[in-house]
Amino acid sequence: MNLAYGKTFIDFEGSRFEILGDFTSSKSLSDAELNNIFDEKPIEDIVNSGESVLFVVPDATRQCASGQIVNLLVRRLIANGIMPFDMRIIFATGIHRKVTDEEKAELLSPFIFQRIKILNHNPRDISQLVKLGETKRGTSIELNKALLEHDHIVTIGAINWHYFAGFGGGRKLICPGLASNRTINETHKLAFDFDIKSRREGVGTGLLAGNAVHEEFTKIVEKINPSYSVNVFSNEDGGVSEIFCGNWKTSFEEACAKFKLRNSVQIIEKKQVVVVSCGGFPADINLIQAHKALENASLACLDSGTIILLAECSEGLGRHDFLKWFEAANSNKLAEMLVQKYQVNGQTAWSLMKKLEKFNVVLISNLPENETRQMKISTSKSLNETVNKIEFVSGYILPFGAKIQVTF
Repeated sequence: MNLAYGKTFIDFEGSRFEILGDFTSSKSLSDAELNNIFDEKPIEDIVNSGESVLFVVPDATRQCASGQIVNLLVRRLIANGIMPFDMRIIFATGIHRKVTDEEKAELLSPFIFQRIKILNHNPRDISQLVKLGETKRGTSIELNKALLEHDHIVTIGAINWHYFAGFGGGRKLICPGLASNRTINETHKLAFDFDIKSRREGVGTGLLAGNAVHEEFTKIVEKINPSYSVNVFSNEDGGVSEIFCGNWKTSFEEACAKFKLRNSVQIIEKKQVVVVSCGGFPADINLIQAHKALENASLACLDSGTIILLAECSEGLGRHDFLKWFEAANSNKLAEMLVQKYQVNGQTAWSLMKKLEKFNVVLISNLPENETRQMKISTSKSLNETVNKIEFVSGYILPFGAKIQVTF
């Protein structure tokens, strides 16, 4: 079988493995099919002539066919009398790197890139930000001021698992996507219990009710109250296989419920060996993103078992300062570092280190050896050779590890 690795594939002889999750049958919806869905909840009923619209879309680390969707919505609005100069697009980068011009054209299509003004978000540029008070938990609400400078906000994103926010997409396009560094830090901090120095109760993959991080995101986005939201399921080709649109809260909740039903796999036993592919680019664009697939794979593996993670990591670790967290002697020491000075990616490093201590994680990637050595991650250049060295009866394969939640 072929397992996705970056923009290529690794051929694997997996006769002793049970496959968890099947995405082979999902087809991409055509423009006509998408327009039929938009006809049921038309954006034209919301946006009036002379009003301005800001489309919020994911950056290069997410896949949601934003170009196809934005193209259709822009054309519908123009046909309804909205001028192109009254529409803008902003990438919800959060604390990720900037989106390049080449990526903008690829993600949005050359047609949109050339005709609609595109804004950039910088979470550290105070001239871009506006403060809208605080939440009841005391989180400072600081968001990109462009959200207040347009009559209508339209969010477009893909639903996927998130290991502490429950699900990606939806409200995350605004917070953390267009929030300040401070707001991002304070909301993500809610995933970590400083008293027990571990993950907070109620926070985890597929959890929304009682999830402090999700609830805080939602409270912040209520300050903006987007006019329209598009939530999609993306398939292995990067196209849209299903779409939920309309109200930003209810369409997101409906999409999450269906995603959970469709992409959860229950197993009756954990196994000694688990092979997991993130699903290729962009899910394995860097190690921070690839960790999400590792999180899901860990739920199918026996303690002290082996997890082989396929993650090309074409852009390295994902943060230039990610390695510093691995100076800690162990996850307990790293947790103490978080208590003293919390940082978003420190929590990802802590979660990764916990798995490295619990499992034998073997990474197949393009990461340089000096980095993997510092993180104490075993590496290999050959999946088949790695598997052949292990004595075991049967294992699991997760071909699209970022899209499957394993329950036991």
